[in-house]
Amino acid sequence: MNYILYAVPFFFLLIGLELLADRWRGMRSYRLADAINSLSAGVLSTTSGLLTKVVGLLTYGFAWQHWGLFELSVENPWVWVFAFVFYDFCYYWNHRLGHERNVLWAAHSVHHQSEDYNLSTALRQTSTGFIFGWIFYLPMALVGVPPLVFLTVGALNLLYQFWVHTRHVPKLGWFEWIFITPSNHRVHHAQNPIYMDRNYGGVFIVWDRLFGTFQEELDEEPVIFGVTTPLRSWNPLWANLQFYAALWRDAVRAESWWDKLRIWFMRTGWRPADVAAKYPLAKPDLASFVKFDVPLGRPAQLYATLQFIAYVIGGTWLLGWGEGWALGGQLLGWSWMAFGLYVLGTWLENRPWAPWLEWARLLANVPALWLAQRMELLPAGTEAWSLLGLYSLLSVVGIYLPRLGSARLAPR
Repeated sequence: MNYILYAVPFFFLLIGLELLADRWRGMRSYRLADAINSLSAGVLSTTSGLLTKVVGLLTYGFAWQHWGLFELSVENPWVWVFAFVFYDFCYYWNHRLGHERNVLWAAHSVHHQSEDYNLSTALRQTSTGFIFGWIFYLPMALVGVPPLVFLTVGALNLLYQFWVHTRHVPKLGWFEWIFITPSNHRVHHAQNPIYMDRNYGGVFIVWDRLFGTFQEELDEEPVIFGVTTPLRSWNPLWANLQFYAALWRDAVRAESWWDKLRIWFMRTGWRPADVAAKYPLAKPDLASFVKFDVPLGRPAQLYATLQFIAYVIGGTWLLGWGEGWALGGQLLGWSWMAFGLYVLGTWLENRPWAPWLEWARLLANVPALWLAQRMELLPAGTEAWSLLGLYSLLSVVGIYLPRLGSARLAPR
């Protein structure tokens, strides 16, 4: 069962409730472009999972079948309890190394790039974590945890982590000693030096207390969210590529072949001495920290919101039906989603070429629909073409009507 798919409506319901709590308490934990960017990264991640999760499933299944030391039964409730705790232990080390090694941080940094902290941040997930993430869960296969149990407890672990991404819940007393809470997870998302690289557990904070990585949220040190190398973009594709690109640039610039290789696996932030000397990196001054923002008119914001809703619906449909498609169909679905979210990012950044790129996106829907029908991913017939025509017409109106209205109202 795909628990994440069924949880999607509840995610958005809780986000809506958090927005109401914001208004009631006079807080501003949401900004439209930041929230859409976080959610876009999440939609892209789930869509990418159609193509990439086979890596983890195949390696786990092979290790369990051929190298499992014990035969643990799905029928035994204690196996589920053991697997739930063991999964979080493995997650702790996956998460910790994701902060401590350059190439792993390149994948995980996506989750930390938001400079706001709210429930949409929880859905801001990487699309490249599959490259190394599967390694950390092989111990579960080796002790005989069945794949069904592994997948289920993994989904439950991820679902638990959703609620801790909020500023509205204070410290929770004794609960803070055992479980991950909003307070100790706010610490994890901070870029304050005292808070960085702390509180790695997914469900249980006990691993951090045992291994010396726990840090309490301090009243005298308000959390500043984000990363020390700011993304400064609303583009989910660049969000996934930013740190890889930085590592690649440094690897190319390094004179030593050994440095070109080891930079990927050194501690996060390590750079070859010759590169650091020639190309120093300036870190933001937290005392004068200003969140990234791009001015965008209300009509353009509304247009972006409606287009994003369309992609959420499309992404949910892909998540529900795409698993049964052949590789070609999955690639088509991913390409359609990735390009659309990229264009939406340029729109939110108010790029001069954003309207022209939006035209290209609308036109690209025509061959995409034709291919989808040829591959029998969508039913043949005129209904889909009629819907696409209506959608395209409304989109064109959305692109140009606000601009025409602004031109008429402008003083002469």
